[in-house]
Amino acid sequence: MTSSPLFSLEHVGCAYDGQPVLHPLTLDLPAGCVIGLLGHNGSGKSTLMKILARQISPGTGHAQFEGRPLGDYAPRELARRLSYLPQQNADTDGLTVRELVALGRYPWHGPFGRTSQADEAICEKALVATDTARFADRFVDSLSGGERQRAFLAMLVAQDARCLLLDEPISALDISQQYELMDLVSGLSRNHGRSVIVILHDLNIAARYCDRIIVLSSGNLTAFETPVDLMQPDRLQALFGVPLGIFPHPDTGQAISYVR
Repeated sequence: MTSSPLFSLEHVGCAYDGQPVLHPLTLDLPAGCVIGLLGHNGSGKSTLMKILARQISPGTGHAQFEGRPLGDYAPRELARRLSYLPQQNADTDGLTVRELVALGRYPWHGPFGRTSQADEAICEKALVATDTARFADRFVDSLSGGERQRAFLAMLVAQDARCLLLDEPISALDISQQYELMDLVSGLSRNHGRSVIVILHDLNIAARYCDRIIVLSSGNLTAFETPVDLMQPDRLQALFGVPLGIFPHPDTGQAISYVR
């Protein structure tokens, strides 16, 4: 992790129709690591993610990205630094995986620019890095859920942004696909130096793959800790309102929670 924050949030909050959905919070998010964002439905996770992705503006406070006000970036400049995968994937009707991944180069050459050999090489590397080269010429709509999510991640990798924002990328996947995708996401950070902020619902997956974990509750920031500090029975019960036990993974010794 680097000492300079990726995001600096100062009293950032948001309300819809006069109802607070994210109460003002002040937080520095480190670069170069995987940060998990957890909380019950309606806790403000997606609202915070959309603020970070500049999909919406905060109602209060200020957000900085890489030392500059988030609102100061031109759209293409921001897209070269930050990529965002929302919950609902874009329409891919008639697109192959290779064509989808090539869309990630849009911020670098614009709608009327030609795809260069350098662009093609970056796309090929993205396909290899995400293990999607084997089905690069298939239509995206023909893929399984896990394969489709990999294809969209390949597009984000081709975008070549150093920060990835992922809103519930594993929510519709079966358990094996969830771990495969998080292995990929973790590898993008640890092996390729990318910063990742990811919304998750599974505490054990968050503890296994994330360097830091944010917990929101009813729009309030209730925790921002390492997995080691968070995975304590009394701490978890206070945060989630359910008695949770902890036991070590038999192979790794990593803490795993279970409902008592």
